[in-house]
Amino acid sequence: MSIDCCIIGGGIIGLSIARELAGRGHRVQVLTREPRRATASWAAAGIFPPAPEPCSADPNAELTALSDRLHWQWAGELRDETGIDNGLTRCGGLSVARDDRGIDRLWVAAESWRNRGTACDWLTAGELASSEPRLAGAVAAGRLVGGFLLPEEAAIRPPRQLEALEQSCLARGVVITPGVAIEQMEVVGGRVTGLQGTRTGAAEFVRADRYVLAAGAWSGGLAEQLGLRIETRPIRGQIAVVRFPRQTLRRIVNHGLDYLVPREDGRVLVGSTLEDVGFDSTTAPAAIERLLGVAADLLGDLSAAVVEQAWAGLRPGSADGLPTIGPVPGSDNAFVATGHFRAGLHQSAGTAVIVADLVEGRLPPIGIEAFAVDRECLPPGPDSVSAYLARAGEA
Repeated sequence: MSIDCCIIGGGIIGLSIARELAGRGHRVQVLTREPRRATASWAAAGIFPPAPEPCSADPNAELTALSDRLHWQWAGELRDETGIDNGLTRCGGLSVARDDRGIDRLWVAAESWRNRGTACDWLTAGELASSEPRLAGAVAAGRLVGGFLLPEEAAIRPPRQLEALEQSCLARGVVITPGVAIEQMEVVGGRVTGLQGTRTGAAEFVRADRYVLAAGAWSGGLAEQLGLRIETRPIRGQIAVVRFPRQTLRRIVNHGLDYLVPREDGRVLVGSTLEDVGFDSTTAPAAIERLLGVAADLLGDLSAAVVEQAWAGLRPGSADGLPTIGPVPGSDNAFVATGHFRAGLHQSAGTAVIVADLVEGRLPPIGIEAFAVDRECLPPGPDSVSAYLARAGEA
């Protein structure tokens, strides 16, 4: 079978693009080096902050708003196609503070949400305890002094989403080839003419009409073969899963960069670290202990809980906090979609539609100049790797 489009990368971005292209009638092949469980999005917590239409020129907000709308549509489609419920629900999210300095920061954040037209309810310490009774101990001990509620904050189950996307892709005729390590991209006159690599020790050669590089944190090395410099810096995030005898929380609880994400079965995801350790995706006992300390501070005694597992993923961060999405300059058959950092899961659906439009020569639904492959990077913004690492260092 001839291939219309070959996608390098089988994470959330690659599978979303493959599904969208196959749904439009394209013959698609996905090359993935790692199994689903090793991708950054499988290791994510699955928090979807509210995504109102941006009131100013904010390309990241535009992409998130587009994706958010699509995710609710896709959730139903994926359930109908595969029978898998990805768990997308508006459970609401609390942002909490431990002291007056934290209250000051939350007040600024709350005003920002309100200015964007997002429902945001300020809560006193007592109201926090009433809203989530499991936080009452932390309130009584003076460890929590207030916060706000975002009723529209949502959560999704990342492993289910990845499984549903994979099953949907297969049903739509996508060829998914696992265990492929791309070693060389053949380029002639600006066009990619083929990919050379290995699969379980044997040579693998792939030809297609078009190619999409969506390999997450590994995209930078492959992009160099296209004459591109794409700074996709791997940032490790670790998460611990704690199981309680019964459901402990109803809502997501955010404290700075740390969070608790409840599941209906009593499990709580506790995250997350931000670590600049290269391509090391192992878990570190000291980091997991810190996360469990966060859970104990917020939820109190954990003696009735069981620490079930911990995992880590590598998020592809960028210098300016923006993903890289667009055609490869000087090529008419190569495209890039990477660098979404902490927003890859949330922004995946919109990215898929944008890339599919580009592959078909159509105008995308939003402007993508800010995401251009050859853009001049702006000074680091609030969503950049350096900004997040600085915040993590202050915690």
